[in-house]
Order: sequence, then C-alpha cells, then structure tokens
Amino acid sequence: MMSECTSSALFFPGAEEPVQFQCPVQETGLTTSEIEELLSLLQEGNSNSNSGSPNSGSEGSNRAIYSVDERQKRRKTSNRESARRSRWRKKRHLEDLTEEASRLRMENRELKNRLGLVAQKFHVTRRENERLESESFALWARLLDLNRVLVAMQMQQSQY
Repeated sequence: MMSECTSSALFFPGAEEPVQFQCPVQETGLTTSEIEELLSLLQEGNSNSNSGSPNSGSEGSNRAIYSVDERQKRRKTSNRESARRSRWRKKRHLEDLTEEASRLRMENRELKNRLGLVAQKFHVTRRENERLESESFALWARLLDLNRVLVAMQMQQSQY
C-alpha cells in the first residue's frame, strides 16, 4: 500500500532544533496519519522520560506505542495464557494427588493384609500357649501326686 509521505519533525532533548523525518519505508502498510501518530507517541514518550516520570524506560515506551485496544488485547491474551497455565498446574496437581491416593490405597491394602496375617499368627500362638499352659498344669498336678506317693513310700520304708 502506497501512501503519501510528508516529513515530520520531532524535538529531542539535547538537540538544538527539531529533527526532520521522511517516511523511511513506503511498503509498511501504514498511512501517513498512522506514521505521524506513531511519531507523536514517540515524542510524548521522550518528553515523559525527560520529565523524570516513574513510567520511563521500556515500560513507558511500550505503553506509548500500543493503543488502548492493543493493550486490552495483549492483557486478555496474557490473562488467557495465565489461566491456561493455572488450569494445567491444577490438572497436574490433581493427577499427582490421584496417583498418591492410589499409592496410599495400595499401601493400606498391603498393611491390612499384613495385619491379618499377624492377627492370625497371634490367634494360633495364643491357642498353642493356652494348650501348653493346660498341659503344664496337668504335669504339675501329676508331679505333685507322684511326689506324695514317693513321700508315702519313703515313710513306709522308714517304718520297717
């Protein structure tokens, strides 16, 4: 797109007179008024940076270059990207929690199985212990009976 090109003047600090600009490239697709608007925005950015404003630097110049609509579009795009990353992190976190829950369920199942085996061994051991205690009492009773018989026999032999 060819457009008419006029010269524009910008006053830069430290320069004694305004700097004249001619349209540098005709194939940019920008109209003369758009180029003049960009140049005026650049000039405003330079005057703001010279006044010591807190928005000087690249942030201030970026604000001067982008229109309100462009800034809104960029902010929307940035917000969408941020939301997409947030959803991805949330999804990943949910997957991690699901994996951990699955792992913990499996570990819980294994612990319950081990507890069941230990409880079974405990009951077997307890029954065996009860049987041995009963046998021990029976043996003690028999031993006492044998001891009485022995004492009685010794008393009989000592009488003769």
